[in-house]
Amino acid sequence: MWQCCCLVLVGAVLVSAQFPRECVTPEGLRSGQCCPSPSGLGDDPCGSSAGRGQCVSIAVDARPHGPQYPHDGRDDRERWPVRFFNRTCQCNGNFSGYNCGRCRHGWTGPVCDQRVSVVRRNVMQLSADEKRAFVNALDQAKRTVQPDLVIATRRYPEIFGPDGNTVQFENITIYNYFVWTHYFSVSKTFLGAGQASFGGVDFSHEGPGFVTWHRFHLLQLERDMQDMLQDPSFALPYWNFAIGGSTCDICTDDLMGARSSFDMNSLSTNSLFSQWRVICESVEDYDTLGTICNSSETSPIRRNPAGNVNRPMVQRLPEPQDVADCLQVNAFDTPPYYSTSSESFRNTIEGYSAPQGNYDPMVRSLHNLAHLFLNGTGGQTHLSPNDPIFVLLHTYTDAIFDEWLRRHSPDSTLYPEENAPIGHNRGSNMVPFWPPVTNAEMFLTAPENLGYSYEAEWPAQAFTMTEIITMAIVAGLVLVAVVFAATTCAVRARSRKMEGHQPLLGDHYQRYDDAKSQSVV
Repeated sequence: MWQCCCLVLVGAVLVSAQFPRECVTPEGLRSGQCCPSPSGLGDDPCGSSAGRGQCVSIAVDARPHGPQYPHDGRDDRERWPVRFFNRTCQCNGNFSGYNCGRCRHGWTGPVCDQRVSVVRRNVMQLSADEKRAFVNALDQAKRTVQPDLVIATRRYPEIFGPDGNTVQFENITIYNYFVWTHYFSVSKTFLGAGQASFGGVDFSHEGPGFVTWHRFHLLQLERDMQDMLQDPSFALPYWNFAIGGSTCDICTDDLMGARSSFDMNSLSTNSLFSQWRVICESVEDYDTLGTICNSSETSPIRRNPAGNVNRPMVQRLPEPQDVADCLQVNAFDTPPYYSTSSESFRNTIEGYSAPQGNYDPMVRSLHNLAHLFLNGTGGQTHLSPNDPIFVLLHTYTDAIFDEWLRRHSPDSTLYPEENAPIGHNRGSNMVPFWPPVTNAEMFLTAPENLGYSYEAEWPAQAFTMTEIITMAIVAGLVLVAVVFAATTCAVRARSRKMEGHQPLLGDHYQRYDDAKSQSVV
């Protein structure tokens, strides 16, 4: 704890965070411990007496990060989350959550021993009733307060308030919390009044953690909505954005909202989402004043699919072949583990490389292209989750990631252990999730390890070089066998033909006459 306190005092700690409501008391923050008791278990931190979990010291990644971030000691998100807490619950078995009071994804029941099927499906293949239920569920999440977590509204030096004893946290809704966590992960490092904030930091993009961070981001929303709906089988659908063309097929009023008839950049008033308002929009204030995004809602969602006439490249969606090509990229990531990596599956699915894997600074493909195609709120990194299309876009991105994991079966060591951008190392705790979860914990196939699966069709898998060589050898052996058999048959046939022109018996033997002749064979 003293080490944590020293870090807080020495650094210009200028970004805040979110934590369980139960822990953000003056006493809790000063103690550095967040190990609440599960509901109904009395004074039993982490449900230890019931075997649910135990309170442990938080492990943080101490390996070197890449050179992109040169301001060590200036940002609360470094070595997440020990600037705030250094002890948390570690849950056993199928228990999970900040107090081990939940079940792991894909499990349910009083003691989390009952499996439940969570299957993410193509949103375009849902029935009319299923589409309506999904849209209504998102709208409910936009209006329902997050039951467990609160967000900080001040930087750490100001977190205890003017009187030193009034903590500066506030409630936020389930969906706005989903937006806020994304903003928090990409926000700039405030270096002080009068200094430009540092923008070369991103804990959820442009690095190996892109796929693992967004995977957990979706899991958290899905789980919150399951609890809200009291339906442990609720699953977020996906949008197959790799359909080519310039039409947004999910931009209809029965799904994500059609274009307004009066303003090409707005949503139709027939859509529930036309009533939504965004958060985390005042970026200039955050960067110059060091303020923090809070739960205040401001402007409506803006969207104009394929409408960016200044960038023709982003006026079309990715093609089906782009997904097929991306899945064939063998390496998960390559140095410098950044947006300039080449022959990297991660950089390819993120969209900084061409679908075949080669880095090209002029290219935007797959995930990035789908965002830019939306041309509005969904195309701006700090704001993008405000447009609910973000959910469907990222479930499909995650589906591609999961299919790549299934095809290539990478060992965990293929995820970079060090020298990735800050927050992206294998053992880094992903910012700002609580309780802490590492990138490595999300680098696993989902059906077997994370409690959900996809109902999706994928391009046929290309043969590996080993398979091609094996098939060539087998084909060669078959060809040799066929030639040998054909030659043998030809020789035997010729031999029999010659036998048919010669008498079986010499002329001095009696021969069958024509009436009594028989076949030789």
